[in-house]
Amino acid sequence: MRQRKERRISRAFYIGRFQPYHLGHHTVLTSIADQVDEIIIGIGSAQRSHEPENPFTAGERVIMVSRSLKSLDIDYYVIPIEDIQRNAVWVSHVVSMTPHFDVVYTNNPLVFRLFEEAEIRVEHSPMYQREIYSGTAIREKMLSGEAWEHLVPEDVACAIDEIKGVERIREIARDE
Repeated sequence: MRQRKERRISRAFYIGRFQPYHLGHHTVLTSIADQVDEIIIGIGSAQRSHEPENPFTAGERVIMVSRSLKSLDIDYYVIPIEDIQRNAVWVSHVVSMTPHFDVVYTNNPLVFRLFEEAEIRVEHSPMYQREIYSGTAIREKMLSGEAWEHLVPEDVACAIDEIKGVERIREIARDE
């Protein structure tokens, strides 16, 4: 069991679409795990699936994230959060769907502003090779038949194979 640094914060919130969960996300969460006792991972746009930008269901994304985080020495909760299309009440929606959290980690300017306006502590997430680790780039590689598995945790590649995710993405793209 790894030694944890002394903690200032007990629980953090981190949200993403995770289409799919990749090594960039995993590196960010590993870094956050060194600063807090627990992490709440919000599966954003949980109602979206079977679309070019959102091919995976909320349940499939929960599995991808949960399997990948088993190796971290931290308690975590993976919670699907649907869009409500009203920024003025989005933070209260998130708060109503999750356990209490002390800090939000994000690099999304809108998410940062909304939580800041709600007077909830917000920190910028560490960035990790964003030009390489991008859900859009990974989905494009799946479409074109390029290697993509090295960009996601092994458990994610297995989950995508189990659900025939690459075939789904190609079928969705063909329908578009």
